[in-house]
Amino acid sequence: MAIVLFTDFGSADLYVGQVKAVLAQHTPGAEVIDLLHDVPAYGVKAAAHLLDALKEFFPVGSVFLAVVDPGVGSEREALILEADGRHYVGPDNGLLSVIAARAVEHRWWRILWRPRALSDSFHGRDLFAPVAALLAAGKLKQGEREEISAPATEFGASDAAEVIYIDHYGNACTGLRARREQREAILVARGTRLSFARVFSAAPRGVGFWHQNSYGLVEIAVNFGSAAQLLGLSIGDEVGWSV
Repeated sequence: MAIVLFTDFGSADLYVGQVKAVLAQHTPGAEVIDLLHDVPAYGVKAAAHLLDALKEFFPVGSVFLAVVDPGVGSEREALILEADGRHYVGPDNGLLSVIAARAVEHRWWRILWRPRALSDSFHGRDLFAPVAALLAAGKLKQGEREEISAPATEFGASDAAEVIYIDHYGNACTGLRARREQREAILVARGTRLSFARVFSAAPRGVGFWHQNSYGLVEIAVNFGSAAQLLGLSIGDEVGWSV
């Protein structure tokens, strides 16, 4: 059973290695997949929509360790979500709520299990990683979690009309799910009107456009250029359809 890592810890920092060390202690030999460690820092809502879009590439039975947790050490709860056959472990701050809201079937649990030592600032390593490992190994005991009806923080099932991720090419992914009937529509971002292009090569060089990216979201791009640089886009910038 794969354990999928999705965090804002940064690919170049020391945090991911520590998390993997804990996973190796609890589930030696388990398949661990680095989905993304450069989620926008502290961007819980953006991360919630991005994780929902990316989950479909992983088989039923996968366990996602999802940590974007600016409230670490506070009174926020630690949660397990089971949604359409996949498990997710993470904080109760809305990070897992978009998946739940869009799922056909889902269940929530509050994590009762605690390690012998729990740091104030690294629950991803000390709490969430061991629980994800125990889940993947089928060793989390019934009394170590408590079923609840809903989390404290929920974002709902609606799309996020904003930029949620910018890759190293400068392509700006939004939280809007792409629909075929929208292809004649104009997308507006920072006052710029953008037409649809099916692929990069269908747009002139240096010209901005929008397209459906490989994981189903509306993305702003520039053929042979950076949309973020050309349009001055940042995480959280609002986007919308022209009326």
